[in-house]
Amino acid sequence: MIHIPFTAPTPPFDIEKFSMDRNLALEVVRVTEAAALAASKLVGCGDEKAADHAAVEAMREAFNSLYIQGRVVIGEGERDEAPMLYIGEEVGLGKGPRIDIALDPLEGTSIVARGGPNALAVVAMADEGGFLNAPDTYMEKIAVGPGFSKNILDLDAPLADILQKLAAEKGGQVKDLNVCILDRPRHEDLITQVRQAGARICLISDGDVSAVIACAEAESGIDLYVGTGGAPEGVLAAAALQCTGGQMLGRLVFRNNDEIARAEKWGIRDLKRIYTQDDMAAPGNVMFAATGVTDGPMLKGVRRFPGGAVTHSIVMRSKSGTIRRIEAHHNFHRKTGFSAVDS
Repeated sequence: MIHIPFTAPTPPFDIEKFSMDRNLALEVVRVTEAAALAASKLVGCGDEKAADHAAVEAMREAFNSLYIQGRVVIGEGERDEAPMLYIGEEVGLGKGPRIDIALDPLEGTSIVARGGPNALAVVAMADEGGFLNAPDTYMEKIAVGPGFSKNILDLDAPLADILQKLAAEKGGQVKDLNVCILDRPRHEDLITQVRQAGARICLISDGDVSAVIACAEAESGIDLYVGTGGAPEGVLAAAALQCTGGQMLGRLVFRNNDEIARAEKWGIRDLKRIYTQDDMAAPGNVMFAATGVTDGPMLKGVRRFPGGAVTHSIVMRSKSGTIRRIEAHHNFHRKTGFSAVDS
């Protein structure tokens, strides 16, 4: 592991030419670190709202250091529901490239509250117009890692057929496959299908962004992700897959007329459309960063000690295909610039 200090670029320089393809890809890790550090103080305290608020406040403050004209397109909800990081909020210093932002300051609020594994702070960025404006509803999802036929995924096909194709392309048998599914009553039929097909199952309590990403990591042991989870999280997962490779399909699921109205407000007309990862996160110029709050298969959680902490993050760029893992050592006795994490 390497420890890379992050310092925001200081003018004079041509701010309009400052690209998210370069320094910003590393600078944004300070944003996810700030959220993770703030949330880490509440791990196991049993207060979901307090943990989420701490992460949101720290992330919002950290964005103030970035030379971007940022606009939140996937965030904490609409303006009347969220005091900050709401959809449409402008973040950054108001100078530099125009960037759309998808974020989840704390993926896994209930995980943090009970001290469980695999909570993350997540941010994705794309050029203006690069993300699907997904409403706050559910989405059917299916995802697999890189290297497979483009037609291997199908939201309407029996899972047994998909698993047979996947096993054949991997040169193995269905019994060798491990399928990740959120442990929810609504997934009982999916779980039955997978078990009847002969594959193994990894049930998770929360955190489907990291679960989708795990499909693209050979060492994770996850071959396929399937299930219904949050639509905003689907966009974040698609952004990560644009950087790591892999395939994903998603279809919005509406629970009531209010959710349909909100979708139409954000410009969604075809309510039954099946989206690819390219539809959710336009290829070519996407950046994804995450910092672990609690330990998970992708990232270690925050390690706090008197006067400081250690964080573990990942930052990825689709344009270059670069994936960096960063271990950062924070000294709280020195000024961090983020009051929300000082303590």
